[in-house]
Parts: sequence; structure tokens; C-alpha cells
Amino acid sequence: MTGFVFLDKPEGITSFTAARRVRGILKAGKTGHTGTLDPMATGVLPVMIGGATRFSDYLPTHDKRYTAVIRLGVTTDTLDVTGRVLSQREAEVSPESFAREAESFIGVISQIPPMFSAVSRDGVRLYKLARQGIEVEREPREVTIYSLEVLDSFPERNEYVIDVSCSAGTYIRSLAADIGEKLGCGGILTSLRRTSANGVDISRTVTLEELEQAAANSEAEMLIHPVDGMFGDYPSVTVSQKQAVRFSNGGALDLDRVRQIGDQGLYRVYSPEERFLGLGSADENTLRVAKLLIDT
Repeated sequence: MTGFVFLDKPEGITSFTAARRVRGILKAGKTGHTGTLDPMATGVLPVMIGGATRFSDYLPTHDKRYTAVIRLGVTTDTLDVTGRVLSQREAEVSPESFAREAESFIGVISQIPPMFSAVSRDGVRLYKLARQGIEVEREPREVTIYSLEVLDSFPERNEYVIDVSCSAGTYIRSLAADIGEKLGCGGILTSLRRTSANGVDISRTVTLEELEQAAANSEAEMLIHPVDGMFGDYPSVTVSQKQAVRFSNGGALDLDRVRQIGDQGLYRVYSPEERFLGLGSADENTLRVAKLLIDT
């Protein structure tokens, strides 16, 4: 069993636990996920099944999209509602003021990763240091907010719902805190739903319950997406039968005998029957194996 399940991760569990639940439902040998979602967050979480886990390092970087709820007038050590409250103050902010300041973050901005994050410092995850009460300096990172729209406003409880399209590596918790700081009252994230990631829209996802039902009806295979579908950003090349055998055995192919190769870089490699063999890396003269598809 090899491929991807596009999971709608539920609230209250880690991405690791979600992938493990998928493994148990499908009775798969191995699973992994393509990008961490906080336990409080829900939404798009592509889960790799079996041989798909071998390709995790080759997934193209895609932009992401979120629906988030920001509460003004409070700050916490985690920058979200799950953390220890550090301050509370009045938030006399109108919906118009919130929208104006929030939209000012559209474009290339600098963010400091939260202490409660999976970023590593000297080989140690920041969240592990944070749990020990240790705070260290973090280098700011440039990220891009492509669009930010206020979907709804609840000024009576200081909460605002936003839709954000952003580059990979953007922390929405940090964005909430930065918006709150700019408004002079602080802000935290109270809800987060990822609606697009790795080129997968929320409309294509399934819940754990739906996956369980499909497995019970022996229909789970219908919910497993092929590996090569996640690599549409890479051009494809179809090789001859003899070349397919050589490539599948780990052998490099002479580009003089391979058609459809233009620029250097990664390619999706297919047999004459259009069976996905794996990813190949082309240089000036040779197409070498980057990663083979091995069904496990």
C-alpha cells in the first residue's frame, strides 16, 4: 500500500498521532506527514503511506492558506489560546482599524519563529527549550503574505476571522501576535484551520471517521492518491522498456538516448506503460536515480 491520504486533521492531536491513526486504520507498514500542524489546528495534512515516505525530501515547496481567529487584548507564551497568559489589557479596536492594520502585513515581512515551534537551535527543538522555561534568540526570517482578508468581526469579544494565503514557513501565531502588537493591545490565535498545503485543497481531504468507514467497507484504496500526483511541479519523461529496467535497478541513463529531457533538475520518470518509476535527476549528460518508487 503506497500513496497519499489527504487528511483533514482534527483538533486536539499532533500531526504524528494523526499519521499513526491513519497507519492503524489502513494497517499500513509505515506512514509520515508532510508538514506539522499544531494540535489545536485542523485542516489539510497529507499523510504519506508505505513507499511514499521515501519521497518526503523531494516534495515541492508550496504556498499555504489558512482560516484563523485572532483575539485581541491578551498575550500568551505560546502566542495562542493554549498558552500561559502573560498580559491582558483593554482592546479598543474597531473592525475598520483591525482590517487596516492586518492588511498592512501583506507583502514580504520579517518574522521571528515562536519559542514553541519545531525550529531547531543547536540540534534541539525550540519547543523543548520553551518547556524548560528557556528562551533563546531566534533569527528573523523573511516570509510572504500574499493575501489577507478579514472574513468576520466580533468586536464585542475582540475576535476577528481572517483568511491568509502565505509562503511556506509562515507562522500564523506570530502573525496574530504581530498584528496585536501593532494595534497596541496584544493578540493571540484562538483557532487555526489550514485550507491548502502541498498543492492540496481542503475540498480533497477526508476525516479519520470517513477513512475508518471506507476501510470497514473495503473501499480505503479509493482514498489513496498516487505518489506522482504530488510531484506535478516536475516535468515528466517516458523511457524505453530497457531503460525502465535499468533505471528501476538503480542505473543511470545516458541523456543522448533519453528524449524529452531539456533543462537540468528533477524529472518524473515513467515506463512505456506510463507506470511511475520514481524521480530522476538530470545533469548535462546523465539521468540518475534520485528516488525509486518501491511499493511497501
